[in-house]
Amino acid sequence: MSSYHEPVEELKAKDRDFSRALNSLKEEIEAVDWYQQRAATTTDEELRKIVEHNRDEEIEHAVMTLEWLRRNMPGWDEEMRTYLFTTKPITELEDDEEEEETNKDGDLKIRNLK
Repeated sequence: MSSYHEPVEELKAKDRDFSRALNSLKEEIEAVDWYQQRAATTTDEELRKIVEHNRDEEIEHAVMTLEWLRRNMPGWDEEMRTYLFTTKPITELEDDEEEEETNKDGDLKIRNLK
């Protein structure tokens, strides 16, 4: 069964690669969830360590795929630069980004200084 929602023959090779990467990312994240649940519920310490190792390998694969998407698929780089490796509340970051874009357009955004 195909995972394509559009006729595959109408998709360019790069678009098929994007689909492969996105599907791989979904699969890796799903595997992280499975291993995390197993690690959280096992009562055997040695098995827990093995399962956590497996989970961490899946995290590595997911991050590698995210980096490929950042380098290759439009939109990923800009969004990652906005949200990743920051310390502000996540929901405030988009507002900061929009404010920066407005300021680039010449709007000084002068506020009440009281």
